[in-house]
Amino acid sequence: MALKVISQTPPQTSQERTTESGDIKQLSKQLMEMQGVYDAAIKKVCEKLEAINCKFQDQFDHSPIRFVETRLKTAESIYKKLKKRGCPVSPESARKNLSDIAGIRVVCYFIGDAYAIADKLLQESDIILIEKKDYIEKPKANGYRSLHLVVQLPVVQSGKAELVPVEIQIRTMMMDLWAGLDYQLKYKKEQAVDPQIIQCLKECAEKIAELDNRVQDICRKI
Repeated sequence: MALKVISQTPPQTSQERTTESGDIKQLSKQLMEMQGVYDAAIKKVCEKLEAINCKFQDQFDHSPIRFVETRLKTAESIYKKLKKRGCPVSPESARKNLSDIAGIRVVCYFIGDAYAIADKLLQESDIILIEKKDYIEKPKANGYRSLHLVVQLPVVQSGKAELVPVEIQIRTMMMDLWAGLDYQLKYKKEQAVDPQIIQCLKECAEKIAELDNRVQDICRKI
């Protein structure tokens, strides 16, 4: 069965384009070719993930990946992040300073699956590990859990190979549920979030982690 891949990069509408500032409009035009390269990198990683999933199914009668979500940063998002970091705004600056233009989220069933998927992916001969952050073993202060990888892989465009970075987040369904709720409740809000809500969300994260570990123990016994 083919791996379910969901794209989270929304197409820009004509109305959104007309409301962009001049700088973002200009950057959007400049980024078109570069974004094609990053999109190709996403597709290559997704193909590798599908192969890993199929191999697990053949060997262990278990498909570890429930679904995959992909995301390509928009020109506006790239613009804002470069400005926030005090970097020049250009495609070359984006290539140099941003490692998350191409993003992939892998949602799996068990904690062990997350590590197994990461291990198999990093065994690929054309995958280069740039950075690894294990927020499953050492969660963030707010309770966030996930395994983060930044990798590079070659993409050939117009006969020229380019190493392209891709950020990959690997997490269980329960970690993904918490992260989605946390995002909806806390981020992109104009008003400050009540500290009691932050504490409550952290406690929920700890309970979800406990449940994740119990499910992993059950999996080992089966």
